[in-house]
Amino acid sequence: MKINTTLRHASCLALLGSLLLTGSAQAQSGETECIAPAKPGGGYDLTCRLAANGLEETGRIDQPMVVTYMPGGIGAVAYNHLNGVRTDDPSLIVAASTGAAVNLALNKFGDYSGDEVRWLGALGVDYGAIVVNADAPWEDLDDLMSDLQDKPGEIAFGAGGTVGSQDWMKAALTAKAADVSPQKLRYVAFEGGGEALAALLGNHIQVFTGDLSELKSQLESGKIRVLASLSEERMGGPFAEIPTAAEQGYDVQWPIWRGYYMGPEVSDEAYSTWVERMKALSEDPEFAELREARGLFPMSRFGDDFDQYVQQQIANFKSLAQEVGLGQ
Repeated sequence: MKINTTLRHASCLALLGSLLLTGSAQAQSGETECIAPAKPGGGYDLTCRLAANGLEETGRIDQPMVVTYMPGGIGAVAYNHLNGVRTDDPSLIVAASTGAAVNLALNKFGDYSGDEVRWLGALGVDYGAIVVNADAPWEDLDDLMSDLQDKPGEIAFGAGGTVGSQDWMKAALTAKAADVSPQKLRYVAFEGGGEALAALLGNHIQVFTGDLSELKSQLESGKIRVLASLSEERMGGPFAEIPTAAEQGYDVQWPIWRGYYMGPEVSDEAYSTWVERMKALSEDPEFAELREARGLFPMSRFGDDFDQYVQQQIANFKSLAQEVGLGQ
C-alpha cells in the first residue's frame, strides 16, 4: 500500500522544514539529534526528551541534543524521511514506541515492513490508560463499560492516532472485553497525545486512551480521573491508586515501550557506539531518577535483542489487527 497523495505532500513539507531546522545543527561536529515524529507535548516528545536530558545530565554527550518535531502520518513522515533522506546520519536517532510497530503491521508507513531501519533500543516502558474528566459521570471502568454497551456511538473516544493505531487498539480491546464491537466505537483521531488530552480537558471527547506517563502532571492538577491502567499490576508512586483493567474484570494489558531507531545505512561502528551509550545510560542511577520522574518504568533492550523484539511485535500485531476487525 502506497502512502496517499496528501501524506506525500505532508512528507515533502515536513522534510523541507526539518532540513531547514537541522541543517545548521548537523554542521557542528559532535552534536546529536532526536526526531520526535509528532507535535510537542505527547509521548514521542517525552521519548526524545528522555534521551536528550539523560545523556546530557549524565555526561554522555558533550553538547545538548537537538530535538526536532516532524509530525505527519503518526510517524510515517519521519520513517520515510530516515529511509529516503538521512539514511546514514550517525548523529540522528528517531523516537519510536509500540505504536510504530502497530502502524508498520498495518502498512500505515507505506510499503515498509519494519526491517528497513536499525532498531537501537528502549530506555523505558509505559502502560496504556483509560482516562476521563474529573467531573465525568463514570467512577470506574464498569460504569463506562455499562454505558458503552447501551450506547456505544454516543461516547466519543479520542487519542493520538487513527483507527488501527495503538491508542485505538487500547479502546478496541477494552470494548471487546465487555462484548462491545470495536466497529461501533465513536473514535476521534489526533496527531499526538498532547492534542487528545487537550480535547478531553476541553470536553470535545469523553474518553482518552492515552499513556500513564502523559498523565502525571494532570493527576496532580485533579482535572482528570484514570479509570484503569492497562498494566499487568498496579504501578507505584503517583499511580498507586489507579486500578488495573484486569482487577476490574477486563483482561486487557497494553505495555508501551519508549525506544529509538537509526537510519538503514548507519555504519556498524556508529550503531554500536549508540547501543553501548544507551546501555550505559540505562544502568546509571541518575538516569533511573529521570525515568521515574517521567512516569516510566524500567526496560532495557538494545541492539539485536531489541530488533528481534520489535520484529516479533510487528508479527503479533498483524494477528491482533485481524481479531479486532482490521485484517489486511
